[in-house]
Amino acid sequence: MSADDHSDTEEGADPDELGRDVRDRLEEGADSAIEQFDEGLVDLLSWLLDTETRARIYVHLRQHPESTSEEIAEGTGLYPSTVREALAELHEESWVNRSKRENDGAGNNPYEYSALPPSELVGSTVDEIQTQLNAAFNLDQYLSDDDDADSGPVTITVTDEADASADLGDSEESESSEESENSEDSDGHSADGSA
Repeated sequence: MSADDHSDTEEGADPDELGRDVRDRLEEGADSAIEQFDEGLVDLLSWLLDTETRARIYVHLRQHPESTSEEIAEGTGLYPSTVREALAELHEESWVNRSKRENDGAGNNPYEYSALPPSELVGSTVDEIQTQLNAAFNLDQYLSDDDDADSGPVTITVTDEADASADLGDSEESESSEESENSEDSDGHSADGSA
């Protein structure tokens, strides 16, 4: 294809059609990136929640809170019976909340489900991992009569990013005020002029 052929194609093309083509390609790229991100997230959550099915339900509920089991099955592509069974387990383990949907008319009021925030999911998982690590580290102490074995606890701390930023700001502020109170010049005078 020569440069002349290319310019003829652009001159004869409808600008609206070219714009739609570009938008379509961008949307396809964005959809692909979101799908890849969702798959990575599902893989991670599968480890935390034990199965891919439970992870897919959790992701759906974070995206669409207050969904019924039928809506979840439709949104995830899972069988309705599989969804109901997994929701019962997730509710029993307190990973999802459940309440009756309010309907004005007579008829069935199905349960609607909402997933706990990810910070709560991670926090409780960290507690479980911490307990298991402490048991592993203290295995020598349990197996032997040696009381001198180092058995310090394993501590894992999870903080919410917003809470951590606020705590960091508070600690920097208090350190700054302590430094100004404790600063003295070479003659032993404090910053406020007292001896």
